[in-house]
Amino acid sequence: GSGQEQAQAAAGDKRHHTYYEGGPGASSEPGGEDEYDHAPNAESAESEGVALAEEDTMAATLLADLQRLQAEYVNYKKRVDRDREVIRHSAVGSVVESLLPVLDDIHMARQAGDLAAGPFAAIADKLEATLGRYGVERLGEAGQEFDPNVHEALMHVEAELPEGATGTTVVQVLQPGYRIGDRLVRAARVSVADPA
Repeated sequence: GSGQEQAQAAAGDKRHHTYYEGGPGASSEPGGEDEYDHAPNAESAESEGVALAEEDTMAATLLADLQRLQAEYVNYKKRVDRDREVIRHSAVGSVVESLLPVLDDIHMARQAGDLAAGPFAAIADKLEATLGRYGVERLGEAGQEFDPNVHEALMHVEAELPEGATGTTVVQVLQPGYRIGDRLVRAARVSVADPA
């Protein structure tokens, strides 16, 4: 009983003592394995440090390459989108140019009161609304200040101008102009008057 328990406790103390002195299998001789373990560990730590530095350099290089490629892709996408928009405006502009006689007829019919109501008025409205969805903007309204960038003055007349007009003013739109984005398809052909 109690003698056996004391022997086991003493053996446990011995194991415990051996564990803290270097653990199982630790050499108690001076100049044992411990001295040899330090030299290879120092070398391997140094070589690991060099390897980590090389990996860090490679990672930084790869990251820089990735960021450069991302920037190039973003610039490429912007350029393609811009080119696509230019091509789209050019194509719509060509269609509008071919429709100018029809649009002029619609404008004259409206001014004459022929498109006040009815099926042709609905068709004209649909055509103009469709062109508007493609970015086509009609230019020229009576009362606007004359702008040589979007107006072409065909006649200079004497006329009463709206109150507050300080410059040359559009008094009549003979043919509306059209613009798509920044592209002027045709300047509005107008008659103008100067303030008194």
